Amino acid sequence: MPASVTLAVRRERILMRIGTSLAIVLGFLGIMLMYGPVAWLGLMSLSARPLTGKPGPLTLVWYEKLFADLRWIDPLLNSLGIAAIVSLLCMVAATLVGRVIPHIGRAGNWLLLLFLVVLFVPGVMLGIDFIMFYRLFLGIRTGLWSLVLAHFVWAFPFALLSVLVVAARFDVRLLEVAADLGADGWRRFRDIEMPLLFPGIVSAGFFGFLLSLNELPRSIYLRGGITTLPLFQWAEASSHTTMVPLIYSLSTLITLASLMLTVFSLRLLFKREAQ
Repeated sequence: MPASVTLAVRRERILMRIGTSLAIVLGFLGIMLMYGPVAWLGLMSLSARPLTGKPGPLTLVWYEKLFADLRWIDPLLNSLGIAAIVSLLCMVAATLVGRVIPHIGRAGNWLLLLFLVVLFVPGVMLGIDFIMFYRLFLGIRTGLWSLVLAHFVWAFPFALLSVLVVAARFDVRLLEVAADLGADGWRRFRDIEMPLLFPGIVSAGFFGFLLSLNELPRSIYLRGGITTLPLFQWAEASSHTTMVPLIYSLSTLITLASLMLTVFSLRLLFKREAQ
């Protein structure tokens, strides 16, 4: 092998090693930036002096006080109820729209773009727009249903993308064969489309639930008399009262519950894909 070729191969290997090492370092930094605050939050929830930002000594006193002061229960129930409604709406709407978009050509691309544009509108601005539109134009009073609508608008694009990932791979010839065999529209959907789209539908519900559960900017303007858990945490964290340290423990519990739900949903999706 000529010396010039050998030198080029060595250079390529060196560059690949440098690139791999750089990717590992950047990936590690990215993981630290994403999960470092979560780990720090959990550690502070076990600290006797969390407001100092320094861990130690470790204690469970904040968790004991959290379950002694149950003011957060009602906001939690409100958030769970709203999130459940939004999750159901996302599953139904994303299924109806997602199964059609891949099969209507360029019109589907424009329709998808219209659904995704809302993601680039700042949450605070969208909250102001919603309250003006709902109250002045539609006459809807702020409260439960205004929160449901706002959360649904925020979560639906993510739910739609989840269904589209599965629907884009769907072979419509299966429906044509079923129609030739005499199956009606409902039978084709129930026996063919529904099982194949199920992972995307579950994912849509999952996104709708978690995005609604943690929604704050739009909720500030549309809450009416309803207090959700993020609104409660935001109000307590900004009040500089003795409740502030309890936010660490409450946020840690909500984070752990969200992670458990995420793991459960992903296991369900992967198991379904493997069948």
